[in-house]
Amino acid sequence: MVTAAVNTARNVVGILGNIISLFLFLSPVPTFVQIVKKGSVEQYSAAPYLATLINCMVWVLYGLPMVHPHSILVITINGSGTAIELVYITLFLIYSDKKKRLKVLMGLLVELIFIAIVALLILTLLHTTKHRSLVVGIVCILFNIMMYASPLSIMKLVITTKSVEYMPFFLSFASLANGVAWTTYAFLPFDQFIAIPNGLGTLFSMAQLILYAWYYKSTKRMIAERKAKGGELDLSDVIVGGEPRKIGNTTQNGRASEIHGGV
Repeated sequence: MVTAAVNTARNVVGILGNIISLFLFLSPVPTFVQIVKKGSVEQYSAAPYLATLINCMVWVLYGLPMVHPHSILVITINGSGTAIELVYITLFLIYSDKKKRLKVLMGLLVELIFIAIVALLILTLLHTTKHRSLVVGIVCILFNIMMYASPLSIMKLVITTKSVEYMPFFLSFASLANGVAWTTYAFLPFDQFIAIPNGLGTLFSMAQLILYAWYYKSTKRMIAERKAKGGELDLSDVIVGGEPRKIGNTTQNGRASEIHGGV
């Protein structure tokens, strides 16, 4: 009876995690709508999407029945994330200039080759799900920690500028909810490979929200002063999805924590 209750709770939390992660995966859609309309990626970078893609692919590998059984919800969201990121990267390839297109293509090929090699080695050299889960889980932890550490740069920018213009509240909140959901999922029953990176992600997201609360008033004051001088930027006019936004005569790089979807 306890096992059934735990499995039910795990499935409910996993489905909730899937929904939140899907929202995060789809958050850059407005950016790509603009890219298609303009027919150019301009100064946007493909790096966040390549990073998210490799993260999703290693988690799909981790969730395979022959690697880590009973992880269907890990596969569903990261499989969806893989497909979504491939669409983003395809649009980058279509709307980039030749030089940037070559870089994106090379990055994509390196990632595909890496995943193919890891999958081949895991499935041929290791013969138990316990050993396969251990090796792939370690790889997943390394990639996820890099993902969740990415907000450190924007947090430094917030502290330096005393402004949260480039750290949108709702995306930070969704990142926190995502981390909490998957950390909870990892304890039903315990899975250290999901718990460790998502526990860290939860802490990073909490830190972002604390910074947001701390600097919200000063940001509002700075924007009011800018508008009084003829600027048009509103507090809601922030960067979502890790993309640059034109401000005045300069292009600022936005939030690096768009890559928070998935496990």
